[in-house]
Amino acid sequence: MSELIESLAPYAGFARVGFVNILAFRLRYFTGIITYSLNVTIYYFIWSAVYHPGQSIAGYNMAQMLTYVSVGWIIRSFYTNTIDQEMAYEVIDGRISMDLIKPVSVQWMWICRSMGESAFRLGLLTVPTAAVVALVFPMQGPASRGHFCLFLASVLGSFFLMGAIGFMIGTCAIPLKSILALVRAKQWLIELLSGLLLPMSFFPDSVRKAMAWLPFEHIAYTPLQIYLGNLNHSQSLRALGIQWLWVVALLVMAHLWWNRCLRNMTVQGG
Repeated sequence: MSELIESLAPYAGFARVGFVNILAFRLRYFTGIITYSLNVTIYYFIWSAVYHPGQSIAGYNMAQMLTYVSVGWIIRSFYTNTIDQEMAYEVIDGRISMDLIKPVSVQWMWICRSMGESAFRLGLLTVPTAAVVALVFPMQGPASRGHFCLFLASVLGSFFLMGAIGFMIGTCAIPLKSILALVRAKQWLIELLSGLLLPMSFFPDSVRKAMAWLPFEHIAYTPLQIYLGNLNHSQSLRALGIQWLWVVALLVMAHLWWNRCLRNMTVQGG
């Protein structure tokens, strides 16, 4: 047991480093509260123009859609990360070589650092944003306590999905050297394919069936469906199980992709 604790101790240190490093950018998170609140406000007026009183579209009424948008942007402030961007900068200036000589898993080092950052965002961005949005807009609460517990487990899964995807994109910096355009494309595509910008039920059936074979809808759409109670407990557990299967699959794929890219790695800078 003591050996296990000793082996995990460095990763707790990486999480602490991620938490401490983000303190230098804490002003950004105060402005982030305004930014996320503005996003919700914009979508509020957009959907207000779309909906008529008492109307339901694709299974969502106005109150549910407003809650969907509000909670979606709130949880995004928690599960998002900058692993890919930071890895890209380290590859460009050669600092990635210092990660390679550490007797730890580079993949879990980055994910643990992201854990520290997310813990910081949770207190300084996610919770304050939720308070502001709840005060300004008539956001609905979770469908039940059971749904809320499953929702929290799903949001944690969203974090690991984003961490695995971020690490895979960051690893692309090894063969490509510059991936900033790829990072921007990933951000926009995930916001669309995850259901953050538009619920998956709004897409045509053929598109929705194709996207159901991808992991992206489990980043935002699955936890939001659970929160709203659109899935009963058995359906929620099934969706949660599929989400965490994708977490394991993507973490394994990220590990294999990292090992493959290391075979032909050239470190520049110093």
